[in-house]
Amino acid sequence: MSRIGRLPVEIPAGVEVNVTESNFITVKGSKGTLEQQLPKEMLISKEENQVVVNRPNDLKKMKSLHGLTRTLVANMIEGVTKGYEKKLEINGVGYRAQKQGKKLVLSLGYSHPVEMEDPEGLEAVVEGQNVIIVKGIDKARVGQYAAEIRFKRPPEPYKGKGIKYADEVIRRKETGK
Repeated sequence: MSRIGRLPVEIPAGVEVNVTESNFITVKGSKGTLEQQLPKEMLISKEENQVVVNRPNDLKKMKSLHGLTRTLVANMIEGVTKGYEKKLEINGVGYRAQKQGKKLVLSLGYSHPVEMEDPEGLEAVVEGQNVIIVKGIDKARVGQYAAEIRFKRPPEPYKGKGIKYADEVIRRKETGK
């Protein structure tokens, strides 16, 4: 059995979970509502205050989907209770970020400012001029938007200039002098 897949997911107080026959799951909590279509092969059942995921057989594909499905359910429940956030740091002389309504305006050494619109359900908060925090309830969308921001100017290995995740370590290279 999958070590992660066989663990039941606890449903905290104030969270409502509905699972349909075709494994379409809806999770409602204090921060919002998430819906997702999970793999139809998995056997997902709600028992009292737990969600249990089982697999029909031991094929390689089913073993792969078992842990994934359980983790997706757990992430949805955690998202509607606590929410997720990713922290990005901007390094470089003259590089800065600012918020204008729902737009994130980045000055990254290009000839023009880079403007990004916050997607529905996500929010980018700027602390100071060089820290961006992306917040939301959907883990995948928070990570995707943070990756799109980072892609505008990824960190370079010589001076470390660019946008990096707060917990990211940049391997530095020596200049050939």
